[in-house]
Amino acid sequence: MRKDFQFGSLCVHDFTKKITNKSHQLPIYATSSFAFENLQQGIDIFSGKKEGHLYSRYGNPTIETVADKITRLETYGLEMEAKGFLFSSGMAAISSLLMANVKSGDVVLTQNNLYGGTTYFFNEILKPLGVASIFTDFGNLEKVENELKKNKAIKMIYLESPANPTLACVDLEKIAQLAQQYGVKTAIDNTFPTPYLQQPFKFGIDFIVHSTTKYLNGHGNSISGMVIGKDVDFMLEKVWKIMKLVGTNSNAFDAWMLNNGLKTLELRMDRHCQNADALAHFLQKNNQVKKVNYPSLDSHPDFDLAKKQMSGSGGMLSFELKGGFESGLRFVDQLDFCTIAPTLGDVDTLVVHPASMSHMSIPKEEREKVGITDGLIRISVGIESIQDILNDVECAFGKV
Repeated sequence: MRKDFQFGSLCVHDFTKKITNKSHQLPIYATSSFAFENLQQGIDIFSGKKEGHLYSRYGNPTIETVADKITRLETYGLEMEAKGFLFSSGMAAISSLLMANVKSGDVVLTQNNLYGGTTYFFNEILKPLGVASIFTDFGNLEKVENELKKNKAIKMIYLESPANPTLACVDLEKIAQLAQQYGVKTAIDNTFPTPYLQQPFKFGIDFIVHSTTKYLNGHGNSISGMVIGKDVDFMLEKVWKIMKLVGTNSNAFDAWMLNNGLKTLELRMDRHCQNADALAHFLQKNNQVKKVNYPSLDSHPDFDLAKKQMSGSGGMLSFELKGGFESGLRFVDQLDFCTIAPTLGDVDTLVVHPASMSHMSIPKEEREKVGITDGLIRISVGIESIQDILNDVECAFGKV
């Protein structure tokens, strides 16, 4: 190669790439596009004759490495194939999955105790596009089957288990069986338990969604989402096409940050579970608390179901204060060690008051039907020393 380039050209080009040994850590491929050795290579990759990268919206080595890791976690110990893609957020993952599966005239059957953002998406985005949503009680399988029987337009069942923020659980195996019986696809948001505590593919679910911003990352420093499907061809032909054309893909830096978090997932989840269980039992003994929602408590209505399909109860819990809305506001404001933040799954303990924050746009009557009362507090229990969490909560109770 010539060595007599002009100053400006030396600034622009990387004439020598000092890559000698394999990187110990996953590199960040911070590039929008990929160069070809020659025109024929470009033609072969564009035509699909050979594997390779073209443009980071279509695929990127950093992003794909992380997506493959999460796919392997969701299929760990299962004899099956699956394909996953990493998106720019959990909502980008949900919207891309729905766009790939439903069209105008179709109906989505979902639960009435769903994450507020997902409910808002169904009502504000899908509905104007001609896709209706039916909200029902997934704890009542007879109701679910009746909806499937009478409405042939239902193309997808979308669920959360445990649900946000009541921690209600859905019988994944029975829902999947009903869906298969009526020729309907199933998708679950598995953000709360992560694949470490629950593997929905084991029970026959078709698609798994994650807000990887939460527990999979665990450190609150980037945003991304994930869809994994057991129909590999559908994922490649439909979901990837939506991601590519709508531009809902992740980026290399956020994928790299997520990968760093994944390295400690098992260790973190064990501590989240341990701390949440201790806090749940502590709250049960407080006379200002009307009810505690945590699957490992034998008072939880889905205690047996959670034990059957989860290997641990996770780091999320919620509890209802007897004093209602004002007590909820006062309790949260008196916290000093725990953080008030509209997210979850970080290493530190995070608290929200759903009635005034995440579910404020949902009418009170609708909220209360599914247990999201005015006095409900949701806590994402962190991995700090449990005594510090308990001390902060106890002090807040003393000031309510």
